Amino acid sequence: MNITNFIRPIFTPRLRKLDLYQTEAEALQRGVLKRLLSKAAETEWGRAHGYRKDLSYEDFARQTPLNTYEELKGYIDRMRHGEQDVLWPGRVRWYAKSSGTTNDKSKFIPVSKDGLHDTHYAGGTDAVVWYLRNNPQSRIFDGKALILGGSHAPNYNLPGSLVGDLSAILIENINPLVNLVRVPKKTTALLSDFEIKRDRIAREAMKKNVTNLSGVPSWMLSVLNRVMELSGKQFLNEVWPNLEVFFHGGVAFTPYRGQYQRLITSPTMHYMETYNASEGFFGLQDDPTDVAMSLMIDYGVFFEFIPMDEFDKAEPTVVPLWGVETGRNYAMVITTSSGLWRYIIGDMIRFTSRNPYKFIITGRTKSFINAFGEELIVDNAEKGLAEACRQTGAEVLEYTAAPVFMDAEGKCRHQWVVEFSREPDSLEDFARVLDESLQQINSDYEAKRYKDITLQRLELIKARPGVFNDWLKQKGKLGGQHKVPRLCNNRDIIEQVIALNE
Repeated sequence: MNITNFIRPIFTPRLRKLDLYQTEAEALQRGVLKRLLSKAAETEWGRAHGYRKDLSYEDFARQTPLNTYEELKGYIDRMRHGEQDVLWPGRVRWYAKSSGTTNDKSKFIPVSKDGLHDTHYAGGTDAVVWYLRNNPQSRIFDGKALILGGSHAPNYNLPGSLVGDLSAILIENINPLVNLVRVPKKTTALLSDFEIKRDRIAREAMKKNVTNLSGVPSWMLSVLNRVMELSGKQFLNEVWPNLEVFFHGGVAFTPYRGQYQRLITSPTMHYMETYNASEGFFGLQDDPTDVAMSLMIDYGVFFEFIPMDEFDKAEPTVVPLWGVETGRNYAMVITTSSGLWRYIIGDMIRFTSRNPYKFIITGRTKSFINAFGEELIVDNAEKGLAEACRQTGAEVLEYTAAPVFMDAEGKCRHQWVVEFSREPDSLEDFARVLDESLQQINSDYEAKRYKDITLQRLELIKARPGVFNDWLKQKGKLGGQHKVPRLCNNRDIIEQVIALNE
């Protein structure tokens, strides 16, 4: 019996609504804002900012300031202590623990019941909708889904209130029927010790008929490698012959693609990128031939954008979705059904089309190197590494980079610490190709590298195996959705990694 063909019609009606993304984007987004304003009108925040159902976008933008976590932190902490109707109606019981800010080790992002269903679970559903459309022969529901998650803990010991990785919150609240088609079991999925959890997940999953994977590429790879160790097989498709798709997100897939393709040799294996964060589910790769993702514009998220060339201004230009241009880098601003109002999330994207609105993630607003006017962003780094890997046969597992402002000889450069899963024959050649590729990709970097006057060629440090995992473990961030910062404009992180590498 083909169970997937039996289930498929449940997802088909959603395709008609997703088709409206091409023609009704502005109307859909205005409708989202209207719903959010109407629902929040009687909250403390809503009353203070004059929210009502018929408030126009222009008035909403005029009456609501742009916010970072620091501006909303006081409200959120009150919500975490049990106060109701603060940023969102009722009591918000769940908080996703995210990487910290300048002032705090961690951020605690509210996840309301509305946000769970109209955004996070909606994104998971639509990933399946588009995947089934693109793969009519799929039998994804004829087996199990291996879904990785983090862990959670009580929030201030309040009954029924939890704080932890978003993935753990999603697993905790998921429809019980989903547990029938997923592995590992819930108690294993929510273990806090990743090294113990990794082994148990591998042991539980390896004897199941796994057809699909969901998780962060780096942590999933660690689990899959454990599966290979235990099974003694050469390829993962020998363990799971019906494996057909990996829904991945959290970090760029480029450094991991070669490793997955080497591990999974099946010609019918598919990869689908998702853009889900603690703050919401924002994008899906609906076309496997296009690396750009579609912005999900009818969830509980209203989007605005700040052009990156104005990001540091006291009063930057802010445009709604229908005001963006293709080919321009924007900082993303979100308003959500979990009570984040005009919230600067810290991600940077660039639109590739407007009908429908499709984009690529180009980095973080604070994850860049601009010590000498070179304006190197993560998108540049990923493309440069991909070219260096292509030319040298290398594969990169993890990396981080930072500026060297001036060494003993008065020289300035970028310093890269790279952990390889497959080393190049020559580290010198890899460094040369990477440096030359960055110059071709980024004209500002090229200008600063001119005749080595401002910047000398980048320095490459080969990391020992596991050094980045050791750094994450030292920070209490091993597993879950945690990731290594790629580019930093200061040397704090790279110095810590180098010290562990010695």
